[in-house]
Amino acid sequence: MIGHNSGRADEPGKSWRRHVWAKARKNLIGTLPVEVVRLRVKRAKELGLPYKTYAGFRASTGHDLIGFLFSNNALLVLREGQGLSEERASKLASLVHTDCTGIAHRPVTPTHLSNLRGLARAFAAPRFSDSWSSMRDQVRAIVTSQGQPADRFVMIGDTAFEREWAEAARMAGYLSASDFFDDAPSRL
Repeated sequence: MIGHNSGRADEPGKSWRRHVWAKARKNLIGTLPVEVVRLRVKRAKELGLPYKTYAGFRASTGHDLIGFLFSNNALLVLREGQGLSEERASKLASLVHTDCTGIAHRPVTPTHLSNLRGLARAFAAPRFSDSWSSMRDQVRAIVTSQGQPADRFVMIGDTAFEREWAEAARMAGYLSASDFFDDAPSRL
């Protein structure tokens, strides 16, 4: 049959196409000046992210990151009156020039989260019964409340529906709490 490779894994010209695509990609991306790389490495440290993770977010949006949206699940604050662990508080305190916002699921309230050291403000999370568009609009309003575009923020969460919030609001991306805080998977 015309166009079928008869089951052969290595079709003719495959190595040449790989070479041409690799060369085109390299020419497209180009190389950054050393000063720019140094500034980006410094910014990744200020954000508390590995450079590779930071560079991935930056490449996907074309913008620098300015902050994070932390769920109370990611912070391991699961009930009213509970504080941050020393490790998580320390990580939040180490962030420089970073907008840290909280989003609270019931029974935790935004007031409780905003009183935690390291978070500038907090908002109520969408309810599970909210429609997709309502949830999208709520999360987008939270992220853009400081007048910045949503694609400059990363969601730090611990559940699949928090990942959906990041996607729906068109944020820069999603990081699991265990990846951000460099610990074992959380216990929920």
